Amino acid sequence: MAEIKIGRMVLGSCQTNCYFIYQEEEMPDQGDAQGAQAHKRAIVVDPADQGGRIHETLERNGIEVEAILLTHGHFDHIWGTKELREAARVKLYALDAEKALCEDSHNNVSDMAGRAYTVTPDEYLRDGQELTLAGMRFQVIATPGHTIGSCCYYFSEAGFLVSGDTLFAESVGRTDFPTGSMSSIVRSIKEKLYVLPGETKVYPGHGDSTTIEHEMRYNPFTV
Repeated sequence: MAEIKIGRMVLGSCQTNCYFIYQEEEMPDQGDAQGAQAHKRAIVVDPADQGGRIHETLERNGIEVEAILLTHGHFDHIWGTKELREAARVKLYALDAEKALCEDSHNNVSDMAGRAYTVTPDEYLRDGQELTLAGMRFQVIATPGHTIGSCCYYFSEAGFLVSGDTLFAESVGRTDFPTGSMSSIVRSIKEKLYVLPGETKVYPGHGDSTTIEHEMRYNPFTV
């Protein structure tokens, strides 16, 4: 099986991490053709802004977007969604409980940010659901707290977690926006994320990556 790789673009006024997760597939024999590239199939997580730019950049690097995932529905994670979905002609997925934010510009704070925006996912997911998209298998982990329908995506074979705004390097997501709860986010992290292998790499919605082991030892919100 091809190695699963992850890259990121930092986008928008909130410097949000937009991740693209992909693996390379061997192309059919091209003979002596020059410049042949491996086929790279990708999932984009949280297209924060400039969906057209995301699509053009990935396409220029031989990466084909096959699905879009949202970790939650806040404006700074969804503003590029419609443009990317239209350009790539793919489905958008989010946790079922996040409908309250995806489809409401007050709850997702986009109206407060000055650019009211809503989006309707093509498919709402459930906690614990396992999916295979772009040839890669992963699990949906519901982690309410930052928002009522926040979730993380766990790629066990690759050994990493995309945590959205639930878990950061030595911090957690804010909980003072609609549907947020500090007690819920701490419980989600301890009960749903800290049970993963310690070496699991964590890719958050903002800032640098960390590991589950590091956060269990040093995150002041959960120790």
